[in-house]
Amino acid sequence: MSSKPNLTKSLVKLTEGNLSRLPDRVRVPRYDRSAVTHGIVHFGVGGFHRAHQALYMDNYLEHNPSSGWGICGVGLLEFDRKMRDALHSQDCLYTLVERSPDGDEARVVGSITQYLFAPDDRKAVIETLADPQTRLVTLTITEGGYYVVEGTGKFDVNHPTIQHDLQHPDEPYGVYGFLTAALERRRQRGIPPFTVLSCDNIQGNGDMVGHMLTAFAQHQNPDLGTWIEQQVAFPNCMVDRITPATTPGDLAMVADQFEIDDAWPVVAEPFTQWVVEDRFCHDRPDLESVGVQMTDDVHPYEMMKIRLLNASHLLLGYLGSLKGYTYAHEAMADEQIRQAIARLMDEVTPTLRPVPGIDVSDYKQTLVERFSNPKIRDQLARLCLNSSDKLPKFALGSVRDQLQQDSSIDYLSLTVAAWFRYLQGKDDQGQEMVIDDSMTDALTERAKTGGKDPRPLLSLSQIFGDLAQSSRFVEAVAHHLNQLSELGAEKTLRQLLQQ
Repeated sequence: MSSKPNLTKSLVKLTEGNLSRLPDRVRVPRYDRSAVTHGIVHFGVGGFHRAHQALYMDNYLEHNPSSGWGICGVGLLEFDRKMRDALHSQDCLYTLVERSPDGDEARVVGSITQYLFAPDDRKAVIETLADPQTRLVTLTITEGGYYVVEGTGKFDVNHPTIQHDLQHPDEPYGVYGFLTAALERRRQRGIPPFTVLSCDNIQGNGDMVGHMLTAFAQHQNPDLGTWIEQQVAFPNCMVDRITPATTPGDLAMVADQFEIDDAWPVVAEPFTQWVVEDRFCHDRPDLESVGVQMTDDVHPYEMMKIRLLNASHLLLGYLGSLKGYTYAHEAMADEQIRQAIARLMDEVTPTLRPVPGIDVSDYKQTLVERFSNPKIRDQLARLCLNSSDKLPKFALGSVRDQLQQDSSIDYLSLTVAAWFRYLQGKDDQGQEMVIDDSMTDALTERAKTGGKDPRPLLSLSQIFGDLAQSSRFVEAVAHHLNQLSELGAEKTLRQLLQQ
């Protein structure tokens, strides 16, 4: 990540020793970071983690600096080398800017005390996980990082990463390999296991990682698999904060407005929410003290967020891209898209369970306002990224529920059709669109072969399961896909919204 240097201001390179030189309007850690030990190991230190969990823990350390709840970040992928270099160059500090129409507020977050790039030293990662001071392991490894066969929910034991890690337990590549290697050492050394907390947008994320990790361990060592199943806790949780990818413009903004030379800052909206199931196998920080909602049942919150926010993000991304927009707030200024998003939310609402303390009507209105925030400049391409992983988790559960109740699927099927039209790679103006997905080749080939016929894509059982057997669903998707192909998004929406 790079940006043009600011030639009009004297920038301060972000490091521990330079914190006192930052402008007064920038909030900095008010605790002694050298005294902080890490009780948390986090896999997947991207923008969201740094804008969300790391912020909560930074607030926690302000009041509990000697509690031992600092974070050791871990990167597994070659892409993470960039994060390693950025964080190592500035003592694991970074700038978080909360952006709203009312203005921008910057703070330096200090809760990440160490960062390990696994390809540099895989054994060091395992030993850090096995260390008794590690009591909580958290994950933001994206919806596609759990090695689940979509459509069946089974563990993808044949994945090359899984096969490598089963055969090379001391030199793993994937997260399950590292977790099992560390848990085996803890078991042999008589050290209690850590809790594993998924913070990804998956309904029942804790249940899923528990099932998948146990399945992996059973393949490697049945005794260890049984021990993990009996001893390790996997709480479910819901996380929420819109965090766009950092751009060169963001680096320039941090330099211009706050006089900070930061290799990789992060920007986010003001809104943040974290709901966690209070089920840990080891001690935990007093998360309630920093605004985390602890609950016995997180599923209603997960379902609300995934089916309203995340599903709406997909429809917003596809329709906005087809109409030629670049950013979410631009697409939300389009009255047709805005109405379609609202109607999708209304269609999905009957599938939700009551959510304690939440007025769903107010929540939906808040989502519209958040999507429309012009300061965030959330790219539609980000919303469409890896849709083959997202769509089954964000939208297809609602489709199944609505089909079972013989209820409306007008806007849910539009979401699927809009994705299929998007996969053809050109917007309604004929401009090229880059499809970024783990299944890009297979998806785009079927989209172009099928054209107005959705069946080649719907036959991908790893995404759609048995939904291709529902004639009502297939016909609804086919209708919308034909309309989008023949008329374009604008006329399609005009006709649908008039019904």
